[in-house]
Amino acid sequence: MGLSVLAGMLATAMVIPCAARAQFISSERIGEHPSLLQQVRFDQQLNHSIPLNLTFTDEHGKRVELRQYFGTKPVIMTLNYYTCPMLCTQVLNGLDRTLENIQPSIGKDFNVVTVSIDPTDTPVLAATKQAVYMGMYNRPGSAEGWNFLVGQESEIKQLAAAVGFHYAYDPDSKQYAHAAGIMVLTPAGKLSSYLYGVQYRERDLRLALEQASGGKIGPPIDEALMYCYHYDPRNGKFDVLVSNVMKIAGGLTLVVGGAILILFFRGEHYALPGSKA
Repeated sequence: MGLSVLAGMLATAMVIPCAARAQFISSERIGEHPSLLQQVRFDQQLNHSIPLNLTFTDEHGKRVELRQYFGTKPVIMTLNYYTCPMLCTQVLNGLDRTLENIQPSIGKDFNVVTVSIDPTDTPVLAATKQAVYMGMYNRPGSAEGWNFLVGQESEIKQLAAAVGFHYAYDPDSKQYAHAAGIMVLTPAGKLSSYLYGVQYRERDLRLALEQASGGKIGPPIDEALMYCYHYDPRNGKFDVLVSNVMKIAGGLTLVVGGAILILFFRGEHYALPGSKA
């Protein structure tokens, strides 16, 4: 690889974080709230137990305790909200697509529990979501295996804190800033695995379910969070933001910069009198 090519790559890598940083500065100057992202994270609290005595309302309007979804099967859990215009639907769509392509079945081999982080969401919205995803999944006997819950703010916050899901509400846009991902728990309610993003590899999810089924705790994964909060003042909407773009660009800068230095010093060495090219 030539020195000029490496230099071009380095310049590109340096431009990415600068552009991202400029967007944040611009938003702050017009009085928006990108600082909310500082409150948003998805901690991997592996091997921690969630409070199974928390009470929510299911899609049928019935009061339920979390413990009724545990005990014999592993559980996939997602925290979303049902009026989310951004990543929540993508998380659920991505999960459904993966579940359609693996052999274990909802209700038979594992359960799925989706909990709304918005205390104003209603059982009617929860029932609508369940109908949509059961229609997409379309396997016999799975209707009672994927439950959509709503609850009071105190219970929601306790559950979110237990699983490491930190989010924030923006009253101006009436939207929640949150990260995208899912959790897999053991039948006893211990956090076994985390999968980040909106797409989940079949192999990863199948392995996570196998580990959780046996009560095993998976290893932590690299943090590459996708946030559902990025205000674009040009159109008044929130756009998807991949939080680790600057980390990736920074790593690329180091790699390419190191390669340039190596080539440079090699060139200096080759230019010494008596040295061979």
